[in-house]
Amino acid sequence: MMGRSAYLLDGRRVTVMDLLDAGLLAPGDELTFARPRSGETHRAIVTESGGLALEGGQTFRSPSSAARVAADISAIDGWRAWTVASSGQLLDSLRQRLLDQAATETPEEPSTTHWDPQRRYEWLKEARTLADADTPIDLPVRDLASRWEAPASFQRIEADLANHGLTTQPDFRKVSQDTIVRLITPTSGTEGEPSGPNPDDDGQLDIGLTVGNLSSALKGVVSISPTATFDEAITLMLLNGYSQLAVLAGSHNLRGAVTWQSIAYARHANPDAAFADAIIRAHEARYDQDLIEVLPDLEAWDFVFVRDDKNAIAGIVTTADVVGTYRELSTPFILIGELDQVLRKLISRTFSLHEVQTLCDPDGKRSIDSYDKLEMGDYQRTLENPDHWKKLGWPLDRATFIKRLDELRLIRNNVMHFNPEPHDPQAVQKLRFMLKLLRDFGGR
Repeated sequence: MMGRSAYLLDGRRVTVMDLLDAGLLAPGDELTFARPRSGETHRAIVTESGGLALEGGQTFRSPSSAARVAADISAIDGWRAWTVASSGQLLDSLRQRLLDQAATETPEEPSTTHWDPQRRYEWLKEARTLADADTPIDLPVRDLASRWEAPASFQRIEADLANHGLTTQPDFRKVSQDTIVRLITPTSGTEGEPSGPNPDDDGQLDIGLTVGNLSSALKGVVSISPTATFDEAITLMLLNGYSQLAVLAGSHNLRGAVTWQSIAYARHANPDAAFADAIIRAHEARYDQDLIEVLPDLEAWDFVFVRDDKNAIAGIVTTADVVGTYRELSTPFILIGELDQVLRKLISRTFSLHEVQTLCDPDGKRSIDSYDKLEMGDYQRTLENPDHWKKLGWPLDRATFIKRLDELRLIRNNVMHFNPEPHDPQAVQKLRFMLKLLRDFGGR
């Protein structure tokens, strides 16, 4: 089992309490947050419970929350805002010392993955050094996620990035797996303060699909000038198989769009129509906007142009793109529903409700009074019990079976919440093989 040091490197965000436990901070230490341009200096005291108590009496667990309230600003990286008054060290520097210490104390174990926690720590430390030197690492989201054992959750990746004071531009959660992101430190705000995502605030529990999660959203857009001709537009659309073109006057200035329909309408109304007569209003969305918010525009217009994190027009999303994405999600969704039914039937046929309750609801808090209230984790807890496994009488290895069931539980959590997290590319195949195994052995 991995010890505390390894855990700090792999799976959650460092807290002020971790600094206290490591002796890098002490209860009663004074922290300061200087804002030279406004002439203000805010102060906080480290509490025994790992909080930051502001001068007004409010206490916060996260440095970023404390800094936001103290300065009355919307976003701030508290780890790079608060300084220990006695030593002049930023909380971020203490956090890095803690990570270095944790890496040194972690015993070397045989690696079962190409990117073990130690190697990932070293890579993240180098990424931070490069970001500070303004030579940040650029890589596809798919490659970023590959440094964590699949299927890795967004929260886990975010936690490890945040521990090293890193974030991505654009937000890796809100773009497709092939989008290039840049590993950076939060940018400076209007007073030279480190702003951007709050590196110590937990990520969203459920992150739905965004416009940027669709593969076409940031892949570039073929455009035409407002002073173009019908022949230019028609030729471009025929050569690329497009039904529409963006009309741009520079990458940020979207003047509208031309479509086969708008060209036909303009020329039908006036055979001598100018190209400008075929330009129609173009609908747009930001890459990080929830996809569900854009569906009405897609239903009405069949396409929207997408602005990236720099507000440039960077791609297009069509109704066909959305249909394709939801089709990809629906296959594992259907298989998971089938897996749930097969496992529930197996459990109900093999074990009494009391046996299941003893393992899954021993204190009765969940009120599991029927098999219909069981969840995927309950199936796993029931079947991983050695005595219950023997009762099945299957000539199969219990540990291997449970490991795969746990993988499917994680896949299920992502799919059922429509999370665009780095999915196991073999998810559908694993689901189908598990269903086949259950059908083959379940009747024995």
